[in-house]
Amino acid sequence: MSELNAMPTNKPVEENEIKTLTKKDVIKSWIRWFMFAQSNYNYERLQATSFAHSMLPIVKKLYKGKEERKSAVQRHLSFFNTEPVCGSVIHGITIAMEEEKSNGKPISDEGFNAIKTGLMGPLAGVGDTLTQGIITPILLAICIGITNTKNIAGPIIYIISQYTIMTGISLSLWMSGYKLGKKAVEQILQGGKINKVIETASILGTLVMGGLVGRFVNLETSLSFKMGEVDFSLQKDLLDKLMPGLIPFVLTIIVLHMIKKGISPIKLMGILIGAGAILGALGIF
Repeated sequence: MSELNAMPTNKPVEENEIKTLTKKDVIKSWIRWFMFAQSNYNYERLQATSFAHSMLPIVKKLYKGKEERKSAVQRHLSFFNTEPVCGSVIHGITIAMEEEKSNGKPISDEGFNAIKTGLMGPLAGVGDTLTQGIITPILLAICIGITNTKNIAGPIIYIISQYTIMTGISLSLWMSGYKLGKKAVEQILQGGKINKVIETASILGTLVMGGLVGRFVNLETSLSFKMGEVDFSLQKDLLDKLMPGLIPFVLTIIVLHMIKKGISPIKLMGILIGAGAILGALGIF
């Protein structure tokens, strides 16, 4: 608290001296983050150097003195790590704060760090769920289905869709963060709107992935019986009529149960390969 009280206040500026950023300045900063967000991870500060790199166009525009620029870059070299797409709202808020500070508002370095530290965790959780847990798997599921028909459009559609969606989310959140400033946090994280979006997308993703089990997990039993003069196939005459894809469904449930029990994926793959080899040799599957 004593450090905050002792913090020097920037000298107020006249109205005609107010420093403002253009949309071009803000977008130039976003391009740097979008292209280099994960280019220089390190154990000490993780994404800090990329954060500072993205802020350079802003710092150069707002501060003219060498010492002011140096100080601005140094405050953005503190530890930072979040999901790069959804986490871009933090940068927008930071840019708005830098603009206010350059115009005389008493915003300390601790104030910048508090905003960044307070937001990077929650937004990392939201971002990982949305981008890696929902959007990417859904796009892969759709495009793998297209590719399996030997259609080159599958990977093309995936690449275009993936980068279009991620770019749109990142840029819109970046600009929203800048326009709304500190209030962006409340509008994005409060009210339950983001949770409703994630919940809806999660349900959709679950449905899509569930459909893939029946389509791509090809497992059938070859067991058959002779009942009098009639050949009875366990797969065609019973299981397919009872519930198509029943065996892949049961296998998926078993695998999920084993994962929840703490069995490692590598060990689980070994079990599945071994069981498949034995059951295949016995003519059961």
